[in-house]
Amino acid sequence: MKGLHKTYALFGNPVRHSLSPVMHKAVFRKCNMDASYIAISVKEPIDIIRKIKELNLQGCSITIPHKTTVMEYLDGVTTSAKEIGAVNTIMCSQKGLIGDNTDWIGIVHALRESTEIGGKSFVILGAGGTARAALFGILKEGGIPVVLNRTAKRGEALAREFGCEFHPLEDISKISAYCLINTTPVGMAGYGTESPVKRKGLENFSVVMDVIYTPLKTKLLKDAEEAGCVTVSGLSMFVRQGAEQIRRWTGIDPPIEFMKNIVMKTLNDARN
Repeated sequence: MKGLHKTYALFGNPVRHSLSPVMHKAVFRKCNMDASYIAISVKEPIDIIRKIKELNLQGCSITIPHKTTVMEYLDGVTTSAKEIGAVNTIMCSQKGLIGDNTDWIGIVHALRESTEIGGKSFVILGAGGTARAALFGILKEGGIPVVLNRTAKRGEALAREFGCEFHPLEDISKISAYCLINTTPVGMAGYGTESPVKRKGLENFSVVMDVIYTPLKTKLLKDAEEAGCVTVSGLSMFVRQGAEQIRRWTGIDPPIEFMKNIVMKTLNDARN
């Protein structure tokens, strides 16, 4: 019906690589929703707030590099987002702009599909918004996280905040843990094709997860396979976090397998 159209958006820099628009628009069509989803590149977090009001958005997704910096401009955040210290979701309502975080749910679901979490040790590579979500989810599930970061000052601060150990990236060959999770953009389409970790440094892990899904198999995951590790791509995390966003914005129960198939088909078509 006229006047009921709703618009949602993804904000980040860059956003061209993201398949969020493809996935969300496919769900809206399947669920017969009069809604659209667009990707907008912004340099400053304040520009997100301006665009939300200018376009009368009903909700939005937040990606690199604005997951932590946008928080100060919001009217409120959920308990989990406050504890994580980052948002990837904004709900726009009469209560104002409320930040939430569904990344941790996506990470937990992705890990559960391939391994256990409780009692296992996890090295989190990175110190950004996604690293925060990973730390929160692993602690919530009874895992034992360790922060690994190239910049010591930032990594140490994050580790103190979540009450866990920190090690500089160059010490990775000295660390033995059950699982390594890369939360950095290194290896993502548009960020180069290298790996954040040298091949030899992967032999001390049983499982390696990369939150990146474009490409589906990063150099890190290829190297991890050669090292004999179980690998977890970022596909399940991406789909699950997106499904939770839709649930929060609309109240509908999203079709998970349909969403996964849409993303897989898009990735395969782009590769062929």
